[in-house]
Amino acid sequence: FRLGAQHGYRMAECDAKLSADGVVFLLHDSTLERTTSSHGTAGDLPWSALAQLDAGGWHSRAYAGEPIPTLQNLARWCLANHLHLNVEIKPTPGQELETGRACGVLMNRIWPQAEVPPLFTSFKSESLKGARETAPHIPRGLLVDKLADASGDADLKLALELDCSAMVLNHALWTPELVAKVHGAGLRCSSYTVNDEWAAQRLIDLGTDGIITDRVDLFSPAQTRS
Repeated sequence: FRLGAQHGYRMAECDAKLSADGVVFLLHDSTLERTTSSHGTAGDLPWSALAQLDAGGWHSRAYAGEPIPTLQNLARWCLANHLHLNVEIKPTPGQELETGRACGVLMNRIWPQAEVPPLFTSFKSESLKGARETAPHIPRGLLVDKLADASGDADLKLALELDCSAMVLNHALWTPELVAKVHGAGLRCSSYTVNDEWAAQRLIDLGTDGIITDRVDLFSPAQTRS
């Protein structure tokens, strides 16, 4: 998050899940072994144990000792530095509704309504329902990795049923017809994970509204806005 801000980005995306004692923390995987100094299902541990782990040493010496962040701490850092935030609700299997509710409660409590609200996204419809229950004013986006049908109609129907403001698709799924259909329904079109210049240019040419990238060193925010 700090590195992205140093490159000029004004919005960050993160993955949120629940600890065994109900703390919302950030981790991509359900298990710990790939990116921390421990192993097993992350959601099975209390926050007191998760907070002790090294979540940076796997990447490089420069990040060794970096702890797992809580969503609360990241949100406060984003507010202090005037960054917008996209929270992907990525629950431990079986905790879909509970995790969505907890994310909504947390953001209701700490994110001022006078600020541009965060965006909740999830592949799990139950998580989006949970967030809608506890924070109906915070916009939501449906994540889609594979279309339920070739036309995209089923996924768009689900997004509308969940009162979503956006659809966030695997970038390869967008076509001119689907962009027009989603825009025509009043939703924004966003994409993940776009790490190649040709893919980014294709999405810009299609008229999509947002790009999620890991390559903060490759794309400049000014370039993608143009």
